[in-house]
Order: sequence, then structure tokens, then C-alpha cells
Amino acid sequence: MKPRKNSAVSTFMRSMSAVFWGFLGVRKESGHQQDMSSLSFVHVIIAAVIGVMIFMSILLLVVKLVLAK
Repeated sequence: MKPRKNSAVSTFMRSMSAVFWGFLGVRKESGHQQDMSSLSFVHVIIAAVIGVMIFMSILLLVVKLVLAK
């Protein structure tokens, strides 16, 4: 069972990477095709939600820092 867990963690990290590059808008067509064939839909959704929460937290932090001065 341990190889499956490592595989799931590896797939989730690749999903996080794909979502990160998607946020930046920098994706090669070959990378996109490879991701579509190998990534789990659930992992991509979870990675996107985590990415949005991180993005919103950074925005709120920047706004608080700017308004505090």
C-alpha cells in the first residue's frame, strides 16, 4: 500500500504544479496534454481551491500592509 500513497502524493504535487502554472497563464501544449491524461480530477479541484485560498490570503495581507502605513 505504501507505493500507492507515494503515487497519490506525487499526483497531488503534480496537480499543484499544474494549477500554479495555470494561475500564471504559462503552459505548454505538450504539458497540458500530459496533465490531462495523467492527473486526477479531484486532485486538480483540491489544488485549485488551495491555490485560491493562498492567493486571497496574500492579497489580504498586502492590502492590510498598505493600509496600515
